[in-house]
Amino acid sequence: MKALLQIIRPALIALALFAMSMFITPRVANAQEEKKSATAHVENKSMLDLYEEGGWVMHMIALTSVGMLSVLVYCIVRINARKMIPLEFQASLESALARQDVDGAMRICEADGSSLSHVIRETLTKAGAGVAVYTKADLEAAASETIFHEETKFMLWVNMLNAFAAVAPMIGLLGTVSGMIQSFNKLSSGAAKASDFAGGIGEAMVATAAGLLVAIPAMFAYFMYKNILQSLIARLSHSTSTLINKFVSGSAVEYTAEQA
Repeated sequence: MKALLQIIRPALIALALFAMSMFITPRVANAQEEKKSATAHVENKSMLDLYEEGGWVMHMIALTSVGMLSVLVYCIVRINARKMIPLEFQASLESALARQDVDGAMRICEADGSSLSHVIRETLTKAGAGVAVYTKADLEAAASETIFHEETKFMLWVNMLNAFAAVAPMIGLLGTVSGMIQSFNKLSSGAAKASDFAGGIGEAMVATAAGLLVAIPAMFAYFMYKNILQSLIARLSHSTSTLINKFVSGSAVEYTAEQA
């Protein structure tokens, strides 16, 4: 009998282990398949899926990004040396001012839309009506006032980049709070599974990331164009001062009786 038990016992143990393996293996395989499918589902999410997952604040972030890009395009197109201080225009204007040809200088300025043309045109207009009454102090005072107006005009646009950089993460934080409120509401209603909180947490994380995605480039563009504008305004002041010196030290053109 003992010999028979010694033979049957290993067979029963082996049978039990086989049964356990048959029971556990499908569960492990199913878990791995579910994990792979979940990973594949996450990896296959499109931008539109993430946009929808971020909740209602994504519409506000989208509008903020459109506004930021519009202001950035304006800064790229308008705040540069070619648009503010064109070298060809400066050379032709310098020639006219060196001859104290006010009418010719005004015609050149009216044909150009740069900041330098605006400064010189306003300077000649505000300083007086005739060559005899122009003084260097009057010209420089009028030029300084117009340069300040030009700087203020462009700085308004540059400051808009700073505004977008500050507002975008705040909107993302609003989405974070909204997502966490949603998760806590489900928790208070008796939800216990992790999948029950996935929607609210996903909304919170996506909204935060979207806000930062808009704010970081806006902040970088703000500091970059603030420095660019300061450099261009300094160059504009120097060019204006040079042209005023040319005008004051130049010789007046002879006017005909018809021009007089």
